Amino acid sequence: MTPLEAPVGTPRVTGAPGPVGGTSWRPTGALVRGVVVGLAGLVVAVVAGEPVLLVLTAPVLLTAVPAVLRRPRSAPRLTGGVGHASLHEGQAAEVALRLDDDTDVEQVTRVVAAVPHEHAAPHGGRFTVRLADLARVSLVVSPRRWGSRVVGEERVVLTSGWGGYRWGPVLVSGRRVRVLPTTSYRSRAESPHPRGLVGAHRSTRSGSGTELSGIRPFQPGDRLRRVNWRVSVRTDALHVTTTRAEQDAGLLLVVDLFADHGASGGIDGRASSLDLTVRAAAALAEHATRTGDRVALRPIGGRARSVQMGAGRGHLQRLVGTLAEARTADAHGDEASRLDLRVGAGTTVVLLSPLLVDAVATAAVDLTRRGLPVVVIDTLPPDAAPDAGDSDPRLVDLAWRMRRLEREQVLHALAAAGCPVVAWRGAGTVDEVLRRLSRRRPGGAA
Repeated sequence: MTPLEAPVGTPRVTGAPGPVGGTSWRPTGALVRGVVVGLAGLVVAVVAGEPVLLVLTAPVLLTAVPAVLRRPRSAPRLTGGVGHASLHEGQAAEVALRLDDDTDVEQVTRVVAAVPHEHAAPHGGRFTVRLADLARVSLVVSPRRWGSRVVGEERVVLTSGWGGYRWGPVLVSGRRVRVLPTTSYRSRAESPHPRGLVGAHRSTRSGSGTELSGIRPFQPGDRLRRVNWRVSVRTDALHVTTTRAEQDAGLLLVVDLFADHGASGGIDGRASSLDLTVRAAAALAEHATRTGDRVALRPIGGRARSVQMGAGRGHLQRLVGTLAEARTADAHGDEASRLDLRVGAGTTVVLLSPLLVDAVATAAVDLTRRGLPVVVIDTLPPDAAPDAGDSDPRLVDLAWRMRRLEREQVLHALAAAGCPVVAWRGAGTVDEVLRRLSRRRPGGAA
């Protein structure tokens, strides 16, 4: 018999991890069967004069007697939980467990609640160990998908010596942890037309920087350290080396939260459109912050708050935390057409969307016609398909194919308006697009 058979009661502990109690020691089914079978066999053997029954039932009674004699009197208390308030997708966290007043405890059983997109080890988060080995076996959980979720919820059962008495099971509530999307992204492309003060991007104007722009004759006001002595000696006239200024840029991330298309398997499986949108936005924000640029977030059509322009690691944590809490919600289809993004010069707009809402494409075209550098990242998975539910699968499939044809027309319209559309494929997705946008004149065509 396992310690979790025939639960006597499951007290639940809510709130933050802390001391847990609220149950008592109760005899296990094995002890009850041993006592009943042993005493019944003993009585029948004496009354019927059958020593064979005594021989058969005596071992059962002999194993039950020590368990009864060692009936526990202590009141164990548990302290434990996950010590992290936030994790990234795929990161692991140990679920701590400490016992107080464990004099009568011989073994401990821990069972982690099975929840979607969460892995537990060892043995899938279900194991029994002796009390002496509890400190050597770590229970580890790993959330596999972004979002706000409860991590580390488990049931704990304590068993006394000889398996006679059981304490629990007690349902220990886990801790609500904010699981952040992955932010692994590398790019060598520069931001188009930076207009900030100081940064890592080469500007179109001359200034104090490290990138060579050219060599020209000396003019009043030029610094002597800029004099190019080789050219000056050869031409018999002073010449100076000019450089291009280095400025920061602004990045506005517009995320489409109108709906989620496709199935989500976490970081180990397929990604839905919302997965791709959130992870791509987090990766681009991390890359821009690392290069010293300013980043802002504007969600449309869902439940998430906007984040104003800012820079630095603290600002990045706010951005990624906001993305981790993003949810889809029903909204009017014309919300995107009424967007007033108030985008200034030097800001690159990256719109992440599955492009199944026409108003989103309308907003992208409007921003492009205003002369702003706009990139649309297509986040619709190639294998995305709606769930038919109780509807006729053939009608649902037909409607989906018609919607995909309409989407193709939207893509052609974006291309005709000069708005580049690229599918998200990880590192380097927007490099070539940003290079083409950098060659355009500000507010004009290439």
